[in-house]
Amino acid sequence: MKKLILTMAIAVMGFTATFAQDSAKRAKRPMAKLTVEQRAEKSTSMMEKRLSLTADQKQKVYAIELDRAKKMEAFRTEDKAAIKGKMKERKAELEKSKADLDQILTNDQKSKLDAFRAEAKEKAGKMRRGMGRGRDKAPVVSSPPAQG
Repeated sequence: MKKLILTMAIAVMGFTATFAQDSAKRAKRPMAKLTVEQRAEKSTSMMEKRLSLTADQKQKVYAIELDRAKKMEAFRTEDKAAIKGKMKERKAELEKSKADLDQILTNDQKSKLDAFRAEAKEKAGKMRRGMGRGRDKAPVVSSPPAQG
């Protein structure tokens, strides 16, 4: 009996240590604060890699991304009340930068970029649903007992 209790106690301590280490792996690492230029360079290099941009296209894309990043940074630094009032402005700026990019890219590059954007949107939706804020989930309804 003593051996059984001792064995169970050791097993419980072992499982506790194992699960305690597992949670440390999931700790989020802090996001680096990027400057406006770094954000523009990062998005440009991503597009260059995925879309095989030419040197001329890369320069034009960088200029568009830099402009977009500067405007988004200005939106972020404003107070919360002003941000809500300027959401239409912000969306208009995003649409303008997308249109500017579409003028630079070839049809093949546009289709690749659209596919990448759709994939990113899907990933973002999955992350939101994973955090419990999914709006497209059907509400759970219990079935009433049958009357009979």
